[in-house]
Amino acid sequence: MDFDNSYFYTDTICNFAHLLVDDNLKMIIINSLQYLVKQQLVEIYAYVIMPNHIHLIWNMLKQNGKENPATSFTKFTAHQFRRYLLANNPTLLNNYHSEKMDRNYQFWKRDPLAIPLSTENILLQKIDYIHYNPTIEKWGLCKYPEEYRWSSASFYKTGIDEFRILRDYRD
Repeated sequence: MDFDNSYFYTDTICNFAHLLVDDNLKMIIINSLQYLVKQQLVEIYAYVIMPNHIHLIWNMLKQNGKENPATSFTKFTAHQFRRYLLANNPTLLNNYHSEKMDRNYQFWKRDPLAIPLSTENILLQKIDYIHYNPTIEKWGLCKYPEEYRWSSASFYKTGIDEFRILRDYRD
């Protein structure tokens, strides 16, 4: 991903496992995004945390040391997922054991999807997609997008950003 360009970003849990049904693991994602925003490494315009994947519309602003913010995000959250599962559900942790030489566990699939958003129309389509994702029959997580806590939909309806990570795309 290039800096100063907005992207529709999707990252998925390995084997499409529903790891993110646990709200504590969702909060690990939120905490990581809060850090990246506070450090002015990213701007986040929209997001949703689903049971087995996340979608973001974000803009990378600068490197986080030697790595880009997306890499920092996946590394940090993976380490925190491991720590949380080790303490709370070690049996589940075994599902994420990796045979790769460079790691013991892998939570996120390799090669997340990152699509540059070249027009406002495409950006709006992706925001709608993100916000309506929890309402589709496959998930059935809520009836209306703004009811789903783990999404930016309520921010665009009420102006309230519960987790203080969002920037309105219109600004």
